[in-house]
Amino acid sequence: MSVVTRIPPSPTGRLHIGTARTALFNFLFARHNGGTIVFRSEDTDRARSTKEHEEEILEGLTWLGISWDSFSRQSERGERYRELLEQIIKEDKAYISTEPSREDATRTVDVVRLRNPGTTVTFADLVRGDITFDTAELGDFVIARSINDALYHFAVVADDMDAGVTHVIRGEDHISNTPRQILIQEALGAPRPAYVHLPLILDEKRAKLSKRSGTAVSVSDYRDEGFLPEALVNYLALLGWSPRDDREDFSMAELIEAFTLEGVQKSGAAWSREKLLSVNQHWMRKLSTSDFVTRGNLSAPNTEKLSKIVPLLQERAQTFAEARGMLTGELACLFEAPNPARERLTAKELPDRPNMTKTALESLSAALEALPEGVSAEEVKRSLMPLADAEEASGKGGRGAVLWPLRYALSGADRSPDPFTLISILGKEESIARVQRAIAILNK
Repeated sequence: MSVVTRIPPSPTGRLHIGTARTALFNFLFARHNGGTIVFRSEDTDRARSTKEHEEEILEGLTWLGISWDSFSRQSERGERYRELLEQIIKEDKAYISTEPSREDATRTVDVVRLRNPGTTVTFADLVRGDITFDTAELGDFVIARSINDALYHFAVVADDMDAGVTHVIRGEDHISNTPRQILIQEALGAPRPAYVHLPLILDEKRAKLSKRSGTAVSVSDYRDEGFLPEALVNYLALLGWSPRDDREDFSMAELIEAFTLEGVQKSGAAWSREKLLSVNQHWMRKLSTSDFVTRGNLSAPNTEKLSKIVPLLQERAQTFAEARGMLTGELACLFEAPNPARERLTAKELPDRPNMTKTALESLSAALEALPEGVSAEEVKRSLMPLADAEEASGKGGRGAVLWPLRYALSGADRSPDPFTLISILGKEESIARVQRAIAILNK
């Protein structure tokens, strides 16, 4: 049997993380088994469905690397739904019922109700095992507002039947929908697909993930914040699914190869922003320097210096938004010479040694003169640390009496990378110029 899955979002809002995870599992299962994927825009809610939301969902899934083999909209299948409704009415499996309108009690409407045989329905869930419902309590439920306006449950079953869907993979909150849909399948003579109900994604309070929990829940939020799609896919795949080993690092191609339904879990999957940040940083560190700059949409006055800064950004930033913030924040000193304040330069100076900061900077400037161009931070540290160690050994000012004024002279900021890293990025000439400028300030 050729596998056919479906991705059926409703374009009534932004692409939710839970919807993206469900789409990903459908995609992985179909591609793993050489099957096909049907994308269906379930836009029967005319009041809330919009083209803008549909476009955002399509863009978000495409950004994640999720693709499909066919596309349809429920709003464009009205004639097919009417044809099937007329068929089961003719076969007396459904009937038209004239009833008071819910919107206007002064008029009546002709709804279509399914004749419910009131049987006990048992279906096999490939993750949870057999699930049984007594359908008698459902009564003859409505399947269409009118012969021209099929409701969700009927449209879904008709769509799955026509598309030849073999596996319905969806969230566990849809379990209660299954008995109604099975009764409609039986009325239409449609084959029953296999069911897989995925565990919900839970917030820190073990409630269903939602905006109310204070967590960003749309894919576009994470894209705009500077998360990589590879990282989000990697993380989403492990929310409710486990590989056969303890591996956590997967590309999309590797997920397709490894994914099986046997790895899907029953219990809820806990969302952790800290874990997602860690996964994203892992993928950011995999990027080459040029890819990091391009994909992070990074810019700076000096592109050569920006390239030198990338390893620093990969070490510190967990998202590209953080990386961009660093370039305009604590790392801005690498592109524009600072104006250090005298009182901050001498912050570590001892009262009984009024010229210790100036003396330290002069010694450091001389040591910098002896360095070759293009030295690494490690080489700079080996050359300059003896000066700081000597101050430490004297039992007077400590290493900070040397390293603090150096770092502040180079950066003009209380927060910055260590002075050895700054010197390796700024270069010998610019570093000496900044130290000399600080000395000049102290001479005034």
